[in-house]
Amino acid sequence: MWRTQPIVFFLLLGLSIPKAKGNCKYIESQLHCVCSLAGRADFQNYLSCLAAETYELRGGNLEHFQTFSGLKPSPPMIDILRALQVKRLVFTDVLIPEILLPGALEFVSYAPLVSELKFTNCTFLNPVPWSYTGGLDLRVPSLCLHRVVAAPLGGRLGTFGLGRWLRSLENLTVTESQVTSVPCATGKMFSSLHFLDLSGNRFQEQGIASSFCEGAFPQLQILKLQRNSLTSYGAACQALSRLQALTHLDLSQNHFLPEDSSSHCSWPASLRIFNLSNTGLEHMDRSLPRNVEILDLSANKMLTLDLSIPSLKELYLSNNSLQAVPSVDELPGLKVLSLDQNQLSHLPLKALLRLEHLQSLKAGHNLFNCSCRNYITDIQGLAAKPSLLQGWPREYLCSSPPNYQTQQVAEVPLPSLQCNKARISHGSLITLLLCLHLACALLPTPLSSHISSS
Repeated sequence: MWRTQPIVFFLLLGLSIPKAKGNCKYIESQLHCVCSLAGRADFQNYLSCLAAETYELRGGNLEHFQTFSGLKPSPPMIDILRALQVKRLVFTDVLIPEILLPGALEFVSYAPLVSELKFTNCTFLNPVPWSYTGGLDLRVPSLCLHRVVAAPLGGRLGTFGLGRWLRSLENLTVTESQVTSVPCATGKMFSSLHFLDLSGNRFQEQGIASSFCEGAFPQLQILKLQRNSLTSYGAACQALSRLQALTHLDLSQNHFLPEDSSSHCSWPASLRIFNLSNTGLEHMDRSLPRNVEILDLSANKMLTLDLSIPSLKELYLSNNSLQAVPSVDELPGLKVLSLDQNQLSHLPLKALLRLEHLQSLKAGHNLFNCSCRNYITDIQGLAAKPSLLQGWPREYLCSSPPNYQTQQVAEVPLPSLQCNKARISHGSLITLLLCLHLACALLPTPLSSHISSS
């Protein structure tokens, strides 16, 4: 038997009050109403969702509602929409005919508190022109599309009539949706966009070059391109150098190939946060943003590192192959330093204490050499600084010598330690000379001696 869905949710969809099989659940602690197209709903379900701030429609096919696509809100309905407390509309695992979207967005435009539209695992069916939405006054600042399937927008965007909304949009997320590029003309429409997340797509160098063309995304501050198919650090720099308002860039989980270190590119001077973690870097001999304050180089393959960035405040080098603590003399403003999960045998106390602003040092899970008293006292000296050494003492274990392996550095008895330095005793010297004499005696007689004897 067909049952009624919550009136508020379907008003926002622009579908009036269709009779549909469904079930709604209200999560009071989150002010979240979840409506499924499977099961059966009763009137109590509808009443319980009236206080919700988030409405989620989950698991269903909206093709049945295509006849409501031309529905216009009446004055009483507009009054109801304006009184709603709903802030987020979420669609999960839903098949949505595109013809429903213009009407739905028109209804949403009358709900002043709605700040986000989110589509997850959705498929948009039957592409249609949207020219009849030209007068839409939509003020929703955030749009999220995660794992969506839709026809390409590039050739149809001019007929959508959504330019006014796109120019006011502030936050856009399009993740894991197999996107390879954003048309240049589309990027130029996002004149107010501050946040853009394109993670988990298929962007390559050509795609970002065309997407971030001159004039596109002029106000963009935060850009996430992690888990794409980027391989050229230099090409990424060239393409993104046009974003003069950019402050935060995430390129993690791409795979950059070795490049000619002589090639130079200038990142935007505004860039302050730069994430290059897990990008396959073996050396950091490439251009870095000159004003960067937070730099993440963790989960790479670096053996050594030499940086000179006076503005740097946080440096993350976890899970590399560093065998010595990098020089910090050119990093005077450093406050946070992460060196855990490398191959460090000791921590240089004097060098690290020269960092006057250092507040957090994470260096556990390294290969600490516990055979030398100086090495141990240096680490313990750092641990004596209040709140400085993170994970102390449980994450600081001895790797050598064998009799101290897996023992906490804090528990190693200092009186019994003596640095292992190569020494040649008097007896060893005599033994060495005897061995050299014996070796010389066993060498073949030189040819010149045979000639003289004959």
